[in-house]
Amino acid sequence: MRIISGTAKGRKLKVPESGTRPIPDRAKTAVFNMILSIRMAEGSGGFEGISVLDLFAGSGSFGLECLSRGAAEVVFVEQNRAATSILEQNIETLGFGDRARIVVGDAVAYAAALPPEQRFDLAFCDPPYAEDPWLELLDHIPARLLVAHTDTDLQLTDRWEELRRRSYGRPQIVVARHIG
Repeated sequence: MRIISGTAKGRKLKVPESGTRPIPDRAKTAVFNMILSIRMAEGSGGFEGISVLDLFAGSGSFGLECLSRGAAEVVFVEQNRAATSILEQNIETLGFGDRARIVVGDAVAYAAALPPEQRFDLAFCDPPYAEDPWLELLDHIPARLLVAHTDTDLQLTDRWEELRRRSYGRPQIVVARHIG
């Protein structure tokens, strides 16, 4: 697992030995190309200066990629202590500590507890395959754009407009825009 673009391009990331399932570089490249295409079509530009929420962060691959590409801040939410230890090491190794914050806790509870005025430009949500938090989670994700990595046939609520859906073997990537 590595950073694919930006200031930390080519740098390797540590990953926990168990409890997470890192996304392959090929799929991650496709995801970031989709996001960039959508943001450019909207006139939003690239990743520079955006705020990002990385739920079920694991090693932090998604959020760290955003920081490498110029994101202003990333909030990583992860409850697995081994994963948060690896995430801390990755942030330190890449020198992103001033723009990264780790919340150790339940991603659904964290999203539900955020005040309504707390908004992110982009949210990544990559829950463990054994969990299916989507119904509750989709009502609470405080972001304009969502990237969901899931092995379920994700059905979006009426608060989200599906922009892209791609399969990479069993897992799917769904990109959606918040409505309203």
